[in-house]
Amino acid sequence: MGTVTLGVSIAVPEPYGSLLQERRAGFGDPAAYGIPTHVTLVPPTEVPEERLPEIEAHLAGVAADHQPFPVRLEGTGTFRPLSPVVFVTLAEGVSCCNRLQERIRDEAGPLARELQFPYHPHVTVAHGISEEGMDRAFEELAGYGAAWTCRSFALYEQGPDGVWRKLYDYEFGSGRPISAVPAQGGSPVDTPAPTA
Repeated sequence: MGTVTLGVSIAVPEPYGSLLQERRAGFGDPAAYGIPTHVTLVPPTEVPEERLPEIEAHLAGVAADHQPFPVRLEGTGTFRPLSPVVFVTLAEGVSCCNRLQERIRDEAGPLARELQFPYHPHVTVAHGISEEGMDRAFEELAGYGAAWTCRSFALYEQGPDGVWRKLYDYEFGSGRPISAVPAQGGSPVDTPAPTA
């Protein structure tokens, strides 16, 4: 068996997810349709494929211990010049995201890893594009706002084509894998979760 590249994140629901994905593409980001709109909990992490069942069980356990929480997006921010990223800011839900990512990356668990930068939950809307495109993203989404109740997080796998595909959604309070939501915009269709 080989390795797989996984990520764990909170999907931004519709209609917000597709709108931000389309805006990201409009700013000139070629990765826009290969990355569903999300709040990262665990960044891309390469793991041995045989550890997938252990990882899935770990994520189910973390989700079972958490309850739904409000998320609110408001305005823009940037990591420039440290990193070429413009994002929509989380105005509510930061502490819950932080607790979740700490539990998922627990040093005794299968997704333990150090982060390159301190954890800062956000929704990327431009990454590694021209300065002009980054400036447009920062300015044009400065007044953007959205809010919803977060009820789950998801496990994604990056394919050989560079596209991120959802494997499972883990529901808060139960931890059970739930059927994947429909794909956003130009994203490939998600892989449905198996039925128990």
